[in-house]
Amino acid sequence: MRYEGMVYRPPSEAGSLIIQATVGCPHNRCTFCSMYRQSRFRLRSVDEIKEDLAMARDYYGDSVRTIFLADGNTIVMKTDHLVEILRCIRQLFPAVERITSYGSARFITKKKPADWVALREAGLSRIHSGMESGDDEVLRLQNKGVDAQGIVRAGQMIKDAGIELSEYIIVGAGGKTLSEQHAQNSARVLNRINPDFIRLRTLMPAQGTPLYDMFKKGDFKLLSPHEALAETRLFIEHLEGISSTLYSDHISNYWNVSGKFPGDKEAMLKQIDHALSLDEKQFRDPLQVRL
Repeated sequence: MRYEGMVYRPPSEAGSLIIQATVGCPHNRCTFCSMYRQSRFRLRSVDEIKEDLAMARDYYGDSVRTIFLADGNTIVMKTDHLVEILRCIRQLFPAVERITSYGSARFITKKKPADWVALREAGLSRIHSGMESGDDEVLRLQNKGVDAQGIVRAGQMIKDAGIELSEYIIVGAGGKTLSEQHAQNSARVLNRINPDFIRLRTLMPAQGTPLYDMFKKGDFKLLSPHEALAETRLFIEHLEGISSTLYSDHISNYWNVSGKFPGDKEAMLKQIDHALSLDEKQFRDPLQVRL
């Protein structure tokens, strides 16, 4: 397999074969994100991708079970090209159980519902989508290029097509000023989508990003550990009428809270209440984590 630049994947894809179908991210303007700053976005050719799949089959054999199509927003590829790649995967790896990709709301909605059905029928199993927030003011601050209604529409398109959806929320994305509305409105958006998975990440300002510059100038106030936990509690408290599974499966988070709605909701709130009862000095420094 051939890789260009730094290749990222969700923690849940740690055991997956990673195939780089695109390089970089077509948006690449989120104020908080440093992942693809050094990469110029481009689509790899279908033939190149098929060659890499054949290399992987020769190296690993045909028993690969999960495959992640990198980089950011590989879904921008033409639907017929993605279908061709997905069919090639299923031919080369008959035991494959899950094929996934990143896909943000801005680009999900550029396809028609029929496109998503075709992709699901070809083998696309799950979309990892960084919604980050469901609050329009926070989304503008983060320069996501989409509003809350667009996130709802995108999420519902994926769910209606029968594809699993994993939505990512950034705890602290609105800083101290927008914390409450970020938590409440993010929950309201997710209540309308009912994704399969909700995954929490806690904001860590990355050097070289506009948000880091805002933070250094004092224009963006980072949440303390207790404030981040309180925001998480408010967020979970407002999640209603869903059957999603929540994970905080990332080293950036202050507490590992997880569970399935609706049954585990009260237990999750109690987990956070326990964390809030601990001395704040027991938690990591908000600026120090090894990613």
